[in-house]
Amino acid sequence: MSIPRRALLAGSTAGAAAAAVGGAGSAEAAGRPAAAASPLLQRTPSRIGVPGVAGLHLQFGADPATEMTVSWISPQSVRRPRVHLGSPGGGAGRVVDAETRTYRDGLSRQEVYVHHARIAGLRPDTTYLYSAGHDGAAQETGSFTTAPRGRAAFTFTSFGDQGTPNLRRTLKWPTKETPPPLGPFPLYTSTQGGTEASADIVAAVERVGPLFNLINGDLCYAGVAGAIGEDRVATWADWFISNSRSARLRPWMPCVGNGETEKGNGPLGLTGYQTYFDLPGATTATDPETDGLWYAFTVGAVRFISLANDDVAIVDTGDIYLRGYSDGAQRRWLERELQAARAGTDIDWIVVFMHHPMISSHRSGGSDLGVRQEWGPLFDAYGVDLVLCGHEHYYERSLPVRGTLPNEARTPIPVSTSTDVADTAKGTVHMVIGGGGNFATTQDDLFEEPKGRVVVAVGKEPEGRHRKAVYITEDAPWRAVQDRVHTHGFAAFDVDPGTRGTGRTRMSVTYYTFDGPYGELTPVDTFTLERPRADARH
Repeated sequence: MSIPRRALLAGSTAGAAAAAVGGAGSAEAAGRPAAAASPLLQRTPSRIGVPGVAGLHLQFGADPATEMTVSWISPQSVRRPRVHLGSPGGGAGRVVDAETRTYRDGLSRQEVYVHHARIAGLRPDTTYLYSAGHDGAAQETGSFTTAPRGRAAFTFTSFGDQGTPNLRRTLKWPTKETPPPLGPFPLYTSTQGGTEASADIVAAVERVGPLFNLINGDLCYAGVAGAIGEDRVATWADWFISNSRSARLRPWMPCVGNGETEKGNGPLGLTGYQTYFDLPGATTATDPETDGLWYAFTVGAVRFISLANDDVAIVDTGDIYLRGYSDGAQRRWLERELQAARAGTDIDWIVVFMHHPMISSHRSGGSDLGVRQEWGPLFDAYGVDLVLCGHEHYYERSLPVRGTLPNEARTPIPVSTSTDVADTAKGTVHMVIGGGGNFATTQDDLFEEPKGRVVVAVGKEPEGRHRKAVYITEDAPWRAVQDRVHTHGFAAFDVDPGTRGTGRTRMSVTYYTFDGPYGELTPVDTFTLERPRADARH
């Protein structure tokens, strides 16, 4: 497959940032005029006792064509966190101060520091170099490309349920009479269910070189780590540090999954998530508890909407049961967003990414009736094109669907039987992309016949950590394609804006599995989405 020129430029210029940006930053930090760029300046060690720049990651601002946020984490407070911004040809440019946010983990009592430098006034579809740092630390470098303005071709990727590959938990053995297979030597596993694939998928995304990546919830499973007595702060740090190989070069835009809830970290258990990310726009100025939990941004002619569907999901799988916490505020916000997106001629596509799926053929998990009841009618009414989910640890996609059968499960109705091309003006395509790295893969636990399970209720009181789910089985006329073979994968989406003369726009979609530390890719599923351009209707 060809690699977009944008990706080649971003990858090749990241290393050059040391010379273009780092030299000026080092001189400025020492109070001297900027010296000529020199790679030697980057080899100056940090001062002992000052933490380095860790977990460098990017997020789009409210306008992805002109705004970007550069973020990093540190285990203690630092002085003057800042970003030096430059360009491949122009060297060092302006300095942008970072805001520091903190929270104290409710279990370990560790305080976490996250630094966010919001950069505005950028040029659309332009590559920049930057270096991030604070007093006493060697600067870390990266690059990014802003989003195009107006209709343009671009590529994005998506997956959920990643975890981290770091080995921090000693494997426990059932009895003293059952020794470990390697004798007296301890064996270790990840704190929260990650595998080597949790690391390999980062290299795999870089093979595609997207403009940005969507993460469909259950990012690092810090909430799960805390529930088994492990370090939640270290789990978050492991995730950011591992993913920084990609997230320092292109935004990784998240949505909240049940694995992000952490008891003791705010009333919703989401203070950690809200501190680590600086996401486009505020959800509401009057309720800081929900700030950043749902948001939207536009790239080209595509409106992306991130939902926090623990708010409406019936199933109880998080560290805290959150159903109904927004009291309808998120649904009202979503309807306003969808109305606005469909009202004009600038937006062709609406892509929603969220955690719990509306469609699933998983025998043990399944779809969620609460999500179908709350979001489904809005997706139908405003013609949402694509819904990306995680939660179930395998790959599946639906036929385009519109409306529901009059049954208890509210089974979505397919509007076409074609599995290679879908007209999303007639129905919404749903994708479950939950093979981001979690060890508990479920590709072997799918209904062979077109059926699915739907959670319709939960018990009033927890049995152990969670309330017991009540499921019903449904026929699944919506089912299109499953991957019953591969354990892990992600999807890449190539947006073709088309022309006003043809009146059509398309997305070419490929689901890849990957292998090894270099992320070697194998296509598993390919298909095309198409719809009329919004300006062709007027």
